[in-house]
Amino acid sequence: MKRLLTLWMLALLPYCLSAQGDAKAGEVLDKVWESISETNGIRIDFGGTENGFLLLKGEKFYLNNGSIQSWYDGQTQWSYVADTEEVNISHPTPEELQGINPYFILMRYKSDFDYTYKGSQTRNGVKGHAIVLTPKHSDNRELIRIFVSNANEPLAMKIEQNGQTLSEINVTSYKINQKLEDNMFRFNKTLYPDAEIIDLR
Repeated sequence: MKRLLTLWMLALLPYCLSAQGDAKAGEVLDKVWESISETNGIRIDFGGTENGFLLLKGEKFYLNNGSIQSWYDGQTQWSYVADTEEVNISHPTPEELQGINPYFILMRYKSDFDYTYKGSQTRNGVKGHAIVLTPKHSDNRELIRIFVSNANEPLAMKIEQNGQTLSEINVTSYKINQKLEDNMFRFNKTLYPDAEIIDLR
């Protein structure tokens, strides 16, 4: 009887560890989102697949990677392409927002993703946590690897599909409590007088 009980417990062990890992990942992601929500604003400078900077204030963001600028005020998005001097205006879906601003993933991790804790890590001398997110409603075998510092700062993110890296962000500077006004997340036509407006709403 004891032998059967021991075998049964060993059989369940991987599932228990998985559940604990998911709970730990959820705890870390909760703290990240709390940190993002409570600050006046965040400026993130990054390298990787692209170089640029990102301003965050709740769900609002402004992204500049040199060739494209995107403003999002929580409802409307403006995307300005420097080469063509065109501005596309839209009401993006959550999936579209994730494609433009990977940090939007952190706002929807509970509803859109399964998440797994992959252990403690040290990157560039910074101690933190490795987490993998897998979309719940997708068949394209995509996953997102995130590194979060012990200070609840998401400092690296890699999006993979079928083992191939689609995009990668490595944060070079992460500054909280930036005073960001709401108008910084809306396109200002007066600054781009020659831009062609393409309204897709």
